[in-house]
Amino acid sequence: MSEMETKVKQIIAEKLGVSEDKVNPQASFVDDLGADSLDQVELIMAFEDAF
Repeated sequence: MSEMETKVKQIIAEKLGVSEDKVNPQASFVDDLGADSLDQVELIMAFEDAF
């Protein structure tokens, strides 16, 4: 796994309060990780800050 993939996985797990084990390329933010629309906006902002 690349450094960028690892960082993205860490951000998603932290912002959504889930285990990094649950975060994978096939996981749906809403259906699998329980994100709502506000969570999705916060993810975008976190990605903008990180990258």
